[in-house]
Amino acid sequence: MAFTLSMFPVSYVAHYDPVSGRWKESWIQKDAITEQELAAMDEQKRSEVLAERNRFDLPLVNYTTQYGFGCFEGMKAYPRKDGSVALFRPDRNAARFRSSMEGLYAPGFPEDMFVQASVDFIRRNAEFGYVPRYNPEWETDSFAAAQAVYMRPFMYSEGAIGIGISKAPSVIITASSVSSYFSGENTKAVTTERIRATPKGTGNIKCASNYVISALAKKEAENAGYMEVIFLDAVNHRYVEEGSSCNIFFLLRSGELVTPELGDTILPGITRASIIDLARGQGVAVVERKIQIKEAMTEAVECFVTGTAAGITPVESITHQGREAVFNNRKPGELGMELQRELKGLQYGLIDDTKGWLARV
Repeated sequence: MAFTLSMFPVSYVAHYDPVSGRWKESWIQKDAITEQELAAMDEQKRSEVLAERNRFDLPLVNYTTQYGFGCFEGMKAYPRKDGSVALFRPDRNAARFRSSMEGLYAPGFPEDMFVQASVDFIRRNAEFGYVPRYNPEWETDSFAAAQAVYMRPFMYSEGAIGIGISKAPSVIITASSVSSYFSGENTKAVTTERIRATPKGTGNIKCASNYVISALAKKEAENAGYMEVIFLDAVNHRYVEEGSSCNIFFLLRSGELVTPELGDTILPGITRASIIDLARGQGVAVVERKIQIKEAMTEAVECFVTGTAAGITPVESITHQGREAVFNNRKPGELGMELQRELKGLQYGLIDDTKGWLARV
């Protein structure tokens, strides 16, 4: 699994004051232990340090802990070949985070404050050695197993009980190292009868509560021998929507690259948007539209999922109602691999950032 609870020593916290209408920012440094010193500790001492880093003076009973009323972002900082570090499209994360908070009727977190705090967060923790250095060996598999810093900005409500709306939330930014999200040779997917999101719901918001169903469905898929689960629409239960935590693409026999169109049941992924842009730049006809599971299984020659954690991950097959459709003889498709090389090359500094997608630290 890619994620670990090895939190960094410095975290960012901002509290909203509903009286003044302003956000009050602060930095919390738990210790001055470097990454090298932490790695040299015995297991018990290391666990104590990490437990303290994960402890904040925030209300235990609130809308977030009791009802899943909150939202978050997933973003990465990449060590680059020239020795620098860069965040990938943090302005898009900032815009989505503000939209998510406002979608929950909470005060929206300012986008410029989000980007600046994110850059400062990486800079402060880099002083203690918590940003991995670029490794040329990552290039051998197109950065499939490369390291990065996974940042987790999230909303946390004020103390409260009873169903309600957060009026004085906090925003926290913390992080840990991350590597390959999907591991192993199994890249099979299966559809589920569970419903991830319904029309007029919160499917297009990166809402904490959305991931309960995703976690359950993914666990069921893993228990049945699959890597990933595919959700279908709530109304007709025949249109493909997304995976447990990622968007999905199908390369059809016609040459079209199809991904489900955005709506109130699909998360507007930042990697998704980036792949659409990169594919069109390669001359690929990208179409955002509804696609039935039947069409995907009969017309697709390649399938892959995208996300901040997943990057671009090939899907070798999809099983639906007991029937399996295999893509590209179970091997990663050429288009997905080429897009992965371009995306990772840009993020890790092998390709020049001509699009202005990177924020240097």
